Amino acid sequence: MAVFSFSDLHTESGVKTLEEHLSGKSFISGDQISKDDVKVFGAVTQKPGEGFPNAAKWYDSVYLVLAARFPGQAVGVRFGGQAAAPAPTSEAPKENAGDDDDDLDLFGDETEEDKKAAEEREAAKKASSKKKESGKSSVLLDVKPWDDETDMKKLEEMVRSIEMPGLLWGASKLVAVGYGIKKLQIMMTIIDDLVSVDSLIEERLTVEPANEYIQSCDIVAFNKI
Repeated sequence: MAVFSFSDLHTESGVKTLEEHLSGKSFISGDQISKDDVKVFGAVTQKPGEGFPNAAKWYDSVYLVLAARFPGQAVGVRFGGQAAAPAPTSEAPKENAGDDDDDLDLFGDETEEDKKAAEEREAAKKASSKKKESGKSSVLLDVKPWDDETDMKKLEEMVRSIEMPGLLWGASKLVAVGYGIKKLQIMMTIIDDLVSVDSLIEERLTVEPANEYIQSCDIVAFNKI
């Protein structure tokens, strides 16, 4: 890894070195801000003038990151017996980055709270995506009576009396099976995430009280809408 060296950044010659280094770059070590930028920023006593456009642009970029991270008003701090000047309201930084990287870590590891928040956002995103993908299906159902003496009108009424979220009964007709027995063919539209056809048959259509009229049910057709 390349190591960059800067000195006397409080002087014009030092700022010139920084200007040359930043030619074609957005930040000290590449295209993204890093601890190198924070460290160098702390050594620059004021925003570079118009004669140093690259350094001035870099200074503003780093300042915006620090200002957003530390919104409090700086009042001046003291290092080695020298007082750092209070930060002006427009250009100067609100905090002076020290030499110890551990004192100012903008790029540290995620905290448990950060991880938990990220997991919650991901779960919400998946739930939203699943909801959007939820589709509908058209199902043709055969409903068979016990025998030729079963009241088919009451059988159909029993079928249509079953209501649940995501279920809509449609057209129906009686179809001859043989020996005087007829079965009911009925259409229904379902929302896939809300209605299981197997559960509808096993838990609603072929148990009491519906099984007084219904012997069995079969899925004739199942098509996505």
